[in-house]
Amino acid sequence: MSSTVITDIATLVTNDPSLGWGSSRSSKFDGGGSPLGLIRDAAVVVDGDRVVWTGESSKAPATDNRVDAGGRSVLPGFVDSHSHLVFAGDRTEEFNARMSGRGYTAGGIRTTVAATRAASDAELEANLTRYLSEALSQGTTTLETKSGYGLTVADEARALRLAAAHTDEVTYLGAHIVAPEHADDPAAYVALVTGEMLDACAPHARWIDVFCEKGAFDGDQARAILTAGKAKGLHPRIHANQLSYGPGVQLAVELDAASADHCTHLTDADVDALASGDTVATLLPGAEFSTRAEWPDARRLLDAGVTVALSTDCNPGSSFTSSVPFCVALAVRDMGMTPDEAVWSATAGGAAALRRTDVGRLTPGAYADLTLLDAPSHVHLAYRPGVPLVSGVWRRGVRVV
Repeated sequence: MSSTVITDIATLVTNDPSLGWGSSRSSKFDGGGSPLGLIRDAAVVVDGDRVVWTGESSKAPATDNRVDAGGRSVLPGFVDSHSHLVFAGDRTEEFNARMSGRGYTAGGIRTTVAATRAASDAELEANLTRYLSEALSQGTTTLETKSGYGLTVADEARALRLAAAHTDEVTYLGAHIVAPEHADDPAAYVALVTGEMLDACAPHARWIDVFCEKGAFDGDQARAILTAGKAKGLHPRIHANQLSYGPGVQLAVELDAASADHCTHLTDADVDALASGDTVATLLPGAEFSTRAEWPDARRLLDAGVTVALSTDCNPGSSFTSSVPFCVALAVRDMGMTPDEAVWSATAGGAAALRRTDVGRLTPGAYADLTLLDAPSHVHLAYRPGVPLVSGVWRRGVRVV
């Protein structure tokens, strides 16, 4: 292994406030720190696949190699903690109809289920790797993805097997909707999801998820599914309170779920529960953009002390974007987040939603996952929406973009 210093960084986002401006460890003081741990005129040293030093460029230690950032900004690779990338088919007509006035419901998932079941392994894997590559080129270095478009034992297991070959963050979502062939007997499908299907899928996954929503699974069903997953060693996360008020958020906190995702329709009790527990509220603004739905109130959650993550929810039906920068811009424009909060939530927040401490930050010991922006500040992610600002990506210490 050899060491590399990336120097002449205009603004370095470390996500460690103790390292940044206003901290006792910085020789430059501007009257207050930042949650991003911003270092101006900075450098970062990578040795192998890890960060070993961050600080001001003038204080950087000697290394084997040197990369000049050219006065641009560097931040941790984005951590996309919620996506659905193992699928086949296209739902352009559904999107077009929705943009022409038809509302969004959970039922459209069945269209993708039919296409996914009919696809070959090679077709599904080609689709998966295409979108993983697309996300990587936009700065995403850690990505979670789910099953949920097979809804049979064999199709859910193959989805997870394919996903596990490309990412460590794999989620079993057999409980996306009730499979079409069980529409008249949801209890039988819940029994399958918690029995034979779980047995086949657990070896390939880290997480278990459920869509707790009208038209999908109610609170009692969701509790049974997540509890069964925990017994098999899978940790819970949950689609909660997206389309309506419901029990999902409370259930997430009760079961110590890593994340409650969507969190659009919340009572004060829901917000209090999230603030008092360890469950992250993962917000998915691409879904609201693509369905013209009500925006989640990020300001309300942040002011209550809730940990918030931002993710793409990349899927063919309700949020067909792999761009975390796009979601950052939406969160700032329409969800009440500051640029600093949105960037933190898309990096350190996503790591918290996956219960990871080795990604989402640029501090000694973390993985050397870095995103170089063709801009002097991370604020440009919201300031210049839609512009492809990512000009370099390092993953595990290797430049991949």
